[in-house]
Amino acid sequence: MRVFGVDPGLTRCGFGVVDGGPGRTVRPVAVDVVRTPADMDLAVRLLRLSEAVEEWLDRYRPEVVAIERVFSQHNVRTAMGTAQAGGVVALSAARRDLPVVFHTPSEVKAAVTGSGRADKAQVTAMVTKLLGLKTAPKPADAADALALAICHLWRAPMRSRLEEAQARAAEIARTHRARLAQASVRLSTPSTAAKSGGKAE
Repeated sequence: MRVFGVDPGLTRCGFGVVDGGPGRTVRPVAVDVVRTPADMDLAVRLLRLSEAVEEWLDRYRPEVVAIERVFSQHNVRTAMGTAQAGGVVALSAARRDLPVVFHTPSEVKAAVTGSGRADKAQVTAMVTKLLGLKTAPKPADAADALALAICHLWRAPMRSRLEEAQARAAEIARTHRARLAQASVRLSTPSTAAKSGGKAE
């Protein structure tokens, strides 16, 4: 499976493409950071980002797009920009019928380092080691994008099993409710003998 990981942002948006192999093997394909000037009009910045996303989707043809889920931040303006950037990426993927999955920062950190509270330096170090890179990807946005792709590759099988289990449980629950409804109807329907005064002809 090929995953396009995106660490969304307007000033810096991290892109990383990783291939997953048997077991937990991962192989780096590409990594970069797309930048837009802070003094540029917002609409133009989003357009620039959209164009970059489209180019990467055309060039690397991922099977799924993994985006970091935006959480509340102290800087509301930064949070809004991050959310807008993530929305642009998701829209581009949706136009191509590509699955889009959002992962929280703690999920990514836990998947890559084993700790949901790891700092950026630890994430970068583990990404460098896991992908066998000669040099650490910089800036941190680039490493985070690769980490997102790795996180999805390793969590996808577990997520699929969970969804299958939930679907089975829902089907069992529907079947059980249907049987209860049928039993209730039978119990509430008077018998033929009761209708004829207690004697059947």
